[in-house]
Amino acid sequence: MIDQPQTATAWQGKLNLVYENCQNSTQLIYNHHQAPLKVQRPFYPEGEQVCHSVILHTAGGVVGGDHLSSHFHLKPNTQALITTAAASKIYRSNGLQARQTIDIQIDAGACLELLPQETILFNGADYRQDLRVELAPGACFLAWEITRFGRSARGEKFLQGKWRSHTEIWQQGVPLWIDRQFLPGNPEIFHSPHGLFGQPIVGSLIWLGHPVSSEIIEKARSLFTPYLALSEKLRAGVPPVEQTSVTQHSALSTQHLVGVTQLEHGLLCRYRGASTSEVRNWFTAVWQILRTSFLSRSICIPRVWQI
Repeated sequence: MIDQPQTATAWQGKLNLVYENCQNSTQLIYNHHQAPLKVQRPFYPEGEQVCHSVILHTAGGVVGGDHLSSHFHLKPNTQALITTAAASKIYRSNGLQARQTIDIQIDAGACLELLPQETILFNGADYRQDLRVELAPGACFLAWEITRFGRSARGEKFLQGKWRSHTEIWQQGVPLWIDRQFLPGNPEIFHSPHGLFGQPIVGSLIWLGHPVSSEIIEKARSLFTPYLALSEKLRAGVPPVEQTSVTQHSALSTQHLVGVTQLEHGLLCRYRGASTSEVRNWFTAVWQILRTSFLSRSICIPRVWQI
């Protein structure tokens, strides 16, 4: 069965966005794109200071040989939120690797919130994503990544293929956060507690630019207390207590693992589980805490998420 579109040539998509502060208004002053990437016109649902940008992938999905390259530059004292119009689909490989690279420069006093919708890797996909951020002193960066391995709604598992994710965040030549992940698709890794442990979704949220207090760390943890308590037991080798009743909001699974880590210049949240809405709700709640604590404003949910 063919489950991916066939193309004669691979896409070499490019997107270059530059934001500038113009009289206390963040303006998208430069927008260069090459198919299949493009960006919608800027939105200002929370006022002129924060520019919302929605990235479109007009081809509908990513196939082997595709290379998507993006560069975002936030000039001093700008504030932008970048998301995607839909989930990203990475189709089964045709023998070639699909790749996405994102380079970001955030100048002093600027803040970028990079909040894409989930990435779905079809079984057999071969995909690499690279993110590099240059964060100036006085700037801040918040991003999350939610990845689903296999079309689990169809019962598909990620048993073939490869996934690589490399993230580097630097400040004046000093690495603030380096994260390299590799997951080969095979039954052993899919079911191993050191791999996916039978769960199809992993997620990471990173905040860098300002030290985070222990109180904020505890608040972030408290939003997922049942899972964190179970995670500590699993790490200690303590068998979890079997649940005799399950509800939508309190169900526990031995395969669920979540964690919150205090970094020198920020915070890191990790998730492994089975629900996109669950991880996004948790990440959104943490985002709210960070926004009110450091940016003095509440979150503003991009309207494209509600479509």
